[in-house]
Amino acid sequence: MIKAQVNFNKRLREWDGFGFNYVETCQTPDYATNPQDYGGFSTLNEEKRQEIISLIFGEDGLKPGVIKMFFDPFHQKEENQNPKDPAIINMDNYDHTTTTKWIRYFVREGLKRTRERDGDFKIITTLYGPPAWMTKQKFVRGRDLDDPYEIELAKYYISWIKYLREVEYFPVKYVCLHNEGEDFVRWPEDGSESWLDHGHDYNMYWSPELVVKFLRLMRPMLDSQGMQDVGIACGETTNWLRFYDWGYADAIADDADAVNSLGLISSHGFVTYGDNRWFADTRSAGVDTVREKKPGLHAWTTSISWSKMDVNFLNAFRNNIYSAKVNAVIPWAGIQWSSKWVGGDPNPGTAIRVDGNGGYTVEAGYYFYKQLCRAGQSGMSVAGVSSNDTELGFMAFANNGTGNPDAFIILNTSQVDKKVDISITGANSETFEGYRTSTEERYAFLGSFKVREGVLAYTAPAGSATTFYAK
Repeated sequence: MIKAQVNFNKRLREWDGFGFNYVETCQTPDYATNPQDYGGFSTLNEEKRQEIISLIFGEDGLKPGVIKMFFDPFHQKEENQNPKDPAIINMDNYDHTTTTKWIRYFVREGLKRTRERDGDFKIITTLYGPPAWMTKQKFVRGRDLDDPYEIELAKYYISWIKYLREVEYFPVKYVCLHNEGEDFVRWPEDGSESWLDHGHDYNMYWSPELVVKFLRLMRPMLDSQGMQDVGIACGETTNWLRFYDWGYADAIADDADAVNSLGLISSHGFVTYGDNRWFADTRSAGVDTVREKKPGLHAWTTSISWSKMDVNFLNAFRNNIYSAKVNAVIPWAGIQWSSKWVGGDPNPGTAIRVDGNGGYTVEAGYYFYKQLCRAGQSGMSVAGVSSNDTELGFMAFANNGTGNPDAFIILNTSQVDKKVDISITGANSETFEGYRTSTEERYAFLGSFKVREGVLAYTAPAGSATTFYAK
């Protein structure tokens, strides 16, 4: 007999929410001659853009709690007049609009729709790469930061945050140092090529020592600009294994000033199994190491693959939440004009597919993701779960005083239906309403289910995700 437990009284950590990410400029080496909009909103009319906004932010949509915004290398053409003075940030030296039209549109319209239903979200903004002239190589995606421009790069972050907060009035909560900057093999050993045409997006090499240096450098600079409430995230290594094994967690934990300056632990959560250099899992060793020095610090997985847009895609979320012990998960680009990626996107799954000819389709990934995103709303708590069948995975979120219903999700990753008795503890109702996505169903309403003598009986179809909300 398969048995499982959902314990809403066992609250593991606060949940900040599931996320969404619109990617605009990500690969072009010269925006002036080759503008790029990977998300594809530029190819749609206003009616279709608003339809997508409703699918994501509307009352019946995904309702994400966190949003990720990249900023690219094209916001500053030349250095400031006072590059050495950390207190002087001349906003006239920056162009924060030309390459960010559609990402700002997406967030602006999404925020409007979210607040219309009395909701809100938090924003993390991540440096995709610095301007070419800040690197030693002097080209886009140059590998190494040129030492004299450290303060200039810190200003580059801060000027963008100031623009988002003071011009767009966006709720920026965190600024993140880098995008997969640990992966030094993306350049030749001498850094002589940018390799943008090899299918990579923007980044720069960030050693653990450079991460520590910028944590220490940027905290007082943010504070001097009145941004004490903006936390610094430590960068986005490719996966949680590298965050620990490659020395980033220890470098931060061993430096008291870096620990004090850190506002968020962050990493991508891409997972690859096999005996090769790409091996990665969702271990929590790095998160645990930093939290030992700063208990209660939140951690976010800031990118994972949509994979084949099926139930196994959701299982990757489950592993990040219960193994890496994070407080939020954001999947890779949720709206894709896929043909715009050089060499073909290595993570082709998505929620919304734009065709480049004025149309779009809603992919299966959208409906599978909806099973999680609506259940785990910001401010809820990750609740304890267990299952004696590895192919039947569970997630749960306790209301935690938010007004959202207690909710749990069942993932059947096998190829056969599975009957299970689920022991429910601490729920605020004995009646649950079910919704299911499978190969045949798209967030289909299943009706009401009764908890009888503390047990909810259910048969999970093969390859399905089912969400139960306390009524």
